[in-house]
Amino acid sequence: MKKLIAVLISTLCFSLNAVQAGDMEAGKKKSEVCAACHGAVGISPNTSWPNLAGQQKAYLVKQMKDFRDGKRSDPWMSPMAKPLSDEDMADLAAFYNSLPVRDEYQ
Repeated sequence: MKKLIAVLISTLCFSLNAVQAGDMEAGKKKSEVCAACHGAVGISPNTSWPNLAGQQKAYLVKQMKDFRDGKRSDPWMSPMAKPLSDEDMADLAAFYNSLPVRDEYQ
């Protein structure tokens, strides 16, 4: 019985980590809407919106959750984040984290 419980806990923890890790390919597909403001490769065409390329996953997820949950408010970002699931956020974060950061002076 102890072994069964240990296996179940291990499986659950692995599953939770996999969801938190995010799927870069799924994130790329989901990012098509984000590209209008944040650029197709995470480099914003407008200085009013942040670059997302190379950002830390945990930071991106926290910001999206804060917009979704009303801890942060923005007329554009809040409605965009509202329908996102935790998995959507993990996928988007994995995609943007995988993108190279552009040197501003290039």
